[in-house]
Amino acid sequence: MMKRRKAREFALQILYQYDITGHPPDDETFNGRREGSPVAGDVNDFAKDLVLGTIENIEEIDGILLSAARNWEIGRIAAVDRGILRLSIYELLFRDDIPAAVTLNEAIEIAKKYSTGESYSFING
Repeated sequence: MMKRRKAREFALQILYQYDITGHPPDDETFNGRREGSPVAGDVNDFAKDLVLGTIENIEEIDGILLSAARNWEIGRIAAVDRGILRLSIYELLFRDDIPAAVTLNEAIEIAKKYSTGESYSFING
């Protein structure tokens, strides 16, 4: 279980970079991070799947995000929170192998670690 959390945190970092720069990650992005800090192969593989799946479906994911976050523009949502929400929506929509309760719990725990004190309650809905 902790490996998957590590992968989600790694995916969040890469999505944050993508969100800020607008440059999609390439193999070097994933491999470079693995060399910079030890990331096990299975952690890297799961993170890569999450990131690439999220980016591939970003328009649909953002549409769902905006319909749920009424009166919010996508750019007004903090970048870290936006990344957590995007990853979570991707998992809920496209990863049938991950129980929804696990996805939601992971999103809240990652928000507690990487975002503000109020963010986890925003992410929780």
